[in-house]
Amino acid sequence: MSLWNDFVGAEIRYVDTPTYGRIRVAEAGPKGAPVILFQHGIGGHLEAYCKNLVALSDEFRCIAFDYVGHALSNRMVMEYTPPVLAEQVRELMDVMGVDCAHLSGESLGGWVSGFFAVKYPQRVLKLMLNTGAGIPIVSEKGRADMLDLMERSKKAAGLAPTFEMVKHRIEWLIHPNNHARLVTDELVNLRLRYYLMPEGREVTPMVNRMLPRHDEFLVPLEAIKAETMLLWTRDNPIHDLECARAAHSRIPNSTLYVMEADAAHWPQYEDPEEFNRVARAFFAGR
Repeated sequence: MSLWNDFVGAEIRYVDTPTYGRIRVAEAGPKGAPVILFQHGIGGHLEAYCKNLVALSDEFRCIAFDYVGHALSNRMVMEYTPPVLAEQVRELMDVMGVDCAHLSGESLGGWVSGFFAVKYPQRVLKLMLNTGAGIPIVSEKGRADMLDLMERSKKAAGLAPTFEMVKHRIEWLIHPNNHARLVTDELVNLRLRYYLMPEGREVTPMVNRMLPRHDEFLVPLEAIKAETMLLWTRDNPIHDLECARAAHSRIPNSTLYVMEADAAHWPQYEDPEEFNRVARAFFAGR
């Protein structure tokens, strides 16, 4: 089944922001409902939330988007850092008429959401860090995973992406037990198309420079005021469960939920039924 079937009932369009240009958004749900703002990982795209947007739209106004420099949003020549992308979130909320929202961010999305929650606490209802980056890497395995990712990114720099390269990257995101079911040609070709866009050849290396600067931009965890859930997996690369437990101990008013299903870095995609159930209960306060 095509992943686009999951978007039936959502509207996909472009929104113009003052500083970051044209941003692609997908939206579902009533305008007056509480907003959930879904944010993807580095090198990612809003399709990471195709299995969550419409499923939660009966109770929430659900919005996913491509960060500037990613997928079909503007590819701007600029410095990319999590605090900069947090300003894109602010502008997007402003132009979409969203005063405050629940934030759910995966990987880079959690990193950016953490900075946004610290700088604009009045605009955050609840915060879900979904296998989020920007927290200290406290385990040897996590440090080894980060070095491996940076080394593979360095080797790929300057090379035209291929189907096999992108497939390998997606397999890194998804638990091995889910590869046969979820690492489809459609998903690989979708991401490959975004990577091969000419405007990305200059901008993608600028985006990827955030990786070696990870520890330069750690989220000030103790300063997060919003009620927070760290939604994690037993097999998340880099920021493993040990990292999540350490971060949980530093964030006031936080809980840690570990997925029961087999999942790695994309739990919202790997087991949407469990993810959506947990997200609905958390954001609705049940």
